[in-house]
Amino acid sequence: MGKRSSFERIPRDFYPTPSQAVLPLIPHLRLRRVRTFAEPCCGDGALVRHLEAYGLRCTYAGDIADGRDALATTDYGGPDLIITNPPWSRRILHPLISHFQAIAPTWLLVDQDWCCTKQVVPYLSSCTDIITIGRVQWIPGSKYKGGKDNSAWYRFDARHSAVPIFHPFRSALVAPRSRLCQQCGKPYQPQRSDSKVCSDACRQRAYRDRVSVT
Repeated sequence: MGKRSSFERIPRDFYPTPSQAVLPLIPHLRLRRVRTFAEPCCGDGALVRHLEAYGLRCTYAGDIADGRDALATTDYGGPDLIITNPPWSRRILHPLISHFQAIAPTWLLVDQDWCCTKQVVPYLSSCTDIITIGRVQWIPGSKYKGGKDNSAWYRFDARHSAVPIFHPFRSALVAPRSRLCQQCGKPYQPQRSDSKVCSDACRQRAYRDRVSVT
């Protein structure tokens, strides 16, 4: 996990993704109208549960611990995106980047320092966005509120050939007690417990989208 961690690492970097690491990603998924995703390094399924809580649907979830090697799998059920927290070991991470983006646009949760090294050069041209999220608590119950390394979400798309857009830390965080509009993805203060959209305009757009699908 953290390159400065002094404790013994968990085999295969099997660290469940905490919800605090997922929250900054959600507005970006909403703005691109992402509906489905695949999680090929799912571990205990924590990331799948977090994303499904925001209304996304998982088309595939697998892990090397279950005998499903992400690099040996090419059919992920046709998702809009691949979203995963992969092993941070470079010898595994780099082949995964190439493999995933050839299948679908991909969001990977990786240490932020990765983009500051020479080894990023072959992959930077296909990186569309970098969302910094600071330090997160990887081990539940730990006395430390954050890990020893800053983390970031990186989006890769094989069709992209320009520099990535950098989204600073906390720029997309949702305020406490806020909710994300399921139509436009923007945070808002709900007036009702069952509220799902931020305005009448979004409610009408959501209704038209459902009608067009059915």
